[in-house]
Amino acid sequence: MDQKSCVIFCRCGANVISNQKLDEIANGLKSLDIHVFELHDLCAFSVSEKDVLNAIGTEFQKKIVIACYPRAVKNMLKQGGVDIGQFEVLNFKDLSSEEILSRLRNEHQVPDGKALYQEQITELDVPAWFPVIDESLCTLCGKCARFCLFGVYTFDKKSLNVVNPLACKDKCPACGRTCPTSAIMFPRLDENTVLAGDEPGNKKIAVDKGSLLTTLNERNLSRRNIFRQGVLQQAEEERRKALEELKFTFNKKD
Repeated sequence: MDQKSCVIFCRCGANVISNQKLDEIANGLKSLDIHVFELHDLCAFSVSEKDVLNAIGTEFQKKIVIACYPRAVKNMLKQGGVDIGQFEVLNFKDLSSEEILSRLRNEHQVPDGKALYQEQITELDVPAWFPVIDESLCTLCGKCARFCLFGVYTFDKKSLNVVNPLACKDKCPACGRTCPTSAIMFPRLDENTVLAGDEPGNKKIAVDKGSLLTTLNERNLSRRNIFRQGVLQQAEEERRKALEELKFTFNKKD
């Protein structure tokens, strides 16, 4: 291979895929002739071990990341101030372990052999819900920051930032549900949805006033409004549960 290449493999601690599948990927990677960095896990490293990731990015020209949704991974690293240069993401939520290994062999021309395999662990305990902003979709409306009660965000009319991701409460992706553009993601969310980092749909219907399309569009808008209301109610319930759990934790300490 002309470029010095490596694989960054996220040993996800959030159970978004099974341990069996993680083991299958790891065992397959060990039979390839390439540098492999198995990180426990990538979310935590983007917060507490940025120097490790930046060093990998400097040493290797070609990086292949095995993790969850590409949109979530790329924005998460950018949000954490991590710059590893250009890289491709193989999504282990969508791809089977066999498909991942096949792509490495066929598309990336990685030969069989014995991997230079490094396993690295950080002791940082990342909560299950870890907010990431897709800046390309964010309109700076501030709904997420105003909805969150735990100090995760800072917001003004010119910027929205995740300043305290570890303050995010377990099982509370509520702020993401309030986002009208699907700009808030949770890579550690055990779903195959836009909220977990999947690409949002961009289907639009052209409208000609007075036509049948107008009537259909109005009906669809009504349905979307009903659906949106249900999503906001769900967000309110998730936030309420997170507050109750926080109060319970404080009472136990007292």
